[in-house]
Amino acid sequence: MNLPNLAENPSGLNHFVLHWPPSMQFANQQFFDFCQLNSELLIERNVHGDCEIMAPTGGETGWRNLSLAAQLYNWAETDGSGVAFDSSTGFVLPNGAIRSPDVSWVKKSRLTALTPEQKQGFLPLCPDVVIELKSPSDSLQKLQDKMQEYVANGALLGWLIVPEKRQVWVFRAGEAAVVLDEPLRVSGEGVLQGFMLAVESLWQVGF
Repeated sequence: MNLPNLAENPSGLNHFVLHWPPSMQFANQQFFDFCQLNSELLIERNVHGDCEIMAPTGGETGWRNLSLAAQLYNWAETDGSGVAFDSSTGFVLPNGAIRSPDVSWVKKSRLTALTPEQKQGFLPLCPDVVIELKSPSDSLQKLQDKMQEYVANGALLGWLIVPEKRQVWVFRAGEAAVVLDEPLRVSGEGVLQGFMLAVESLWQVGF
């Protein structure tokens, strides 16, 4: 099935949902193959089995995403206790949804338990840490709901970055979300021991 090339129409629709009847919903491997055939798009599956399809990001969001991913990757390579992943990585959550957070981190002890086949496809687990970056076209409420979904499915820590408000929302399981206004950096606390996410530079575009 070929989807519309949203990248060719940046001023038009950049997010939509395909609703499937139960008889047509994808199994995990089928959904993986579907995503590979439409690799120019970011495609997630929600808990109801519907496909949420997004176009590539704009320049400002892409620059910020790379900054976040680079920071976590560099720290993870030095720390060695876990592995960082970018926004192209899919995770099968315990509730059946398949999500691709902008940046994520998983403990190595959990990854070593996976088979080689599992590592090649969408990883069958919820990341320990997730970072989502709000783009201008994103709904803040939908991103908050997604962060709550992560922690409900096992994430230990979640950061939602909202550049236009210069805010970082911090999510933890069993706790109310905490909003940080114009922070310079955010601590990984007990989950990412010794990691500090520098966010001050994200409040203005760096190019």
